[in-house]
Amino acid sequence: MFKDTIAFIRDLYQTEDFIPLHEPRFIGNEKQYLEDCIDSTFVSSVGAFVDRFEADMAQFTGAKHAIATVNGTAALHVALLLAGVERDDEVITQPLTFIATCNALSYIGAHPVFVDVDKTTVGLSAEKLEHFLKHETIMVNGACVNKTTKNKIKAVVPMHTFGFPADIAGIAQLCERYNIALVEDAAESLGSYYKGQHTGTFGLLGTLSFNGNKTITTGGGGMILTNDSNLAKAAKHLTTTAKVPHPWNYEHDRIGFNYRLPNLNAALGCAQLESLPQYLENKRDLANIYKSFFESQDVIFIDEPKDTRANFWLNALLLKNKSERDAFLKETNDNGVMTRPIWKLMNKLPMFQHAQTANLDNAEWLEERIVNIPSSVRI
Repeated sequence: MFKDTIAFIRDLYQTEDFIPLHEPRFIGNEKQYLEDCIDSTFVSSVGAFVDRFEADMAQFTGAKHAIATVNGTAALHVALLLAGVERDDEVITQPLTFIATCNALSYIGAHPVFVDVDKTTVGLSAEKLEHFLKHETIMVNGACVNKTTKNKIKAVVPMHTFGFPADIAGIAQLCERYNIALVEDAAESLGSYYKGQHTGTFGLLGTLSFNGNKTITTGGGGMILTNDSNLAKAAKHLTTTAKVPHPWNYEHDRIGFNYRLPNLNAALGCAQLESLPQYLENKRDLANIYKSFFESQDVIFIDEPKDTRANFWLNALLLKNKSERDAFLKETNDNGVMTRPIWKLMNKLPMFQHAQTANLDNAEWLEERIVNIPSSVRI
């Protein structure tokens, strides 16, 4: 049934071997920078490459500050803490996301509230968010309070799914109106823009991921983005075990985290970032090729939303129903072409099945139809 698709993807990647969903590419100074890092003996959380990676990432995204962390989940965990989220507070997010989004707020003891996504962006819906805030919350002494649970809603966390920017301007306006912190999960969207502004820079804080399957990788790694100098200073302090600077004494002024990115990983990141513009153009070309092919196959290729420029991290298809989706997944994977469904909705997982949910019709519809197809940079 999908033989033409399998053959087309094999032709794109010029191989009869197994084709992964997304694998890293190392075409620049990776080996040289790693050797330089080893020669320096600074391979842990202090070193010139960490400083450089943070500065380069701030410049690329347009954020005033970038603080490197061991992974994207750690970045989001700290970002939520800095946004004022505490135990038993609530955080509004989308049910259609990778589990790290919900894990991060759960580390604090906060509770997710799930609001639906848009079909066009596959990210948190500003329209559905506005409906929830208007009908399900009240303002008490300047704080947004959930009518049902009586808990404060401290943050909204949209996720830019597959690198497609959510309606982040609309979401930001609502957060400002209801006095809720906006923390962007931009883990998948390095190189994605909404009306010319990089994702992760619209809210109080944003976070990125450099896992091995991302557009660029540090092996494992993340980044906190912010335009607030005080928050940036606090982020660096908190992720460095809250150690008070001193020539020799070990002084710590609060519970901190050993979340700083090692210099060795940052060296890899510096080299990868140099190749990022080339990767983004390569992935955009691949997306356009896929788009043309699937138009002739009567399959919907999910394209970038209006007013955005996506990084096309993972290309995605929208099949007619769950039955066709499952048939596509089986045939492609049986033939050595890796494809994957979108994540199971968070509210269906045992850890979050008691979480408050709004109407999730869009998320449920998308869950049954979306598949990701091979999206690695073609070299």
